[in-house]
Amino acid sequence: MAWVVTVVLLVEALGIGALNWFLGVVVERQKMSMAGLDPHLMSTSSKVGGVVFGLYFLLCALVALLVAVRDRAPAGFGRVVLISAAVVHGLLGAFAWGLVNATAFLVMIVVLALLVLLLVSYDRDGGPAEAAPGGDGGTGGDPRAADGPLDARTASPGEPAAGRPAEPQDGDDGPQDAVPERLTRPVPTTP
Repeated sequence: MAWVVTVVLLVEALGIGALNWFLGVVVERQKMSMAGLDPHLMSTSSKVGGVVFGLYFLLCALVALLVAVRDRAPAGFGRVVLISAAVVHGLLGAFAWGLVNATAFLVMIVVLALLVLLLVSYDRDGGPAEAAPGGDGGTGGDPRAADGPLDARTASPGEPAAGRPAEPQDGDDGPQDAVPERLTRPVPTTP
């Protein structure tokens, strides 16, 4: 799945860069001006924008390629880059719906869906989020072998549950910081 995202982002990087470069050339050759702006300035800014967006999508493709090669979830800077790419595609999809047509909107939403799927298809340990055969998460039926803190259901009788002190065993006096007897006596009531 990460390979598909990598290819899509590479194609998009080349497409965005080429489109903006082409628009810059057209503006330069036709001597177009918008609201009195210099045609050369408009052409240069279109070309620079194409290069910047192309490099950004190439960076996103590189992060997706690293996810595919390592078969691990993106972390840190790579995760932020992919999240920002998903946000950019959501915004581009909204603009495409209003300014271009429904097909451009659908293309942007498909890329957005691929990015989100890439971000959520890995578990917190880094590998693909797939359960092992048997439905026990690959622990072989031992609930204590699963990652994570022990709780009251998985702790053995001699082990304390997570966040709770050990209960006194036979012959034990219990914890040293026990509540004094005067605080645990029932309070007499008047009739």
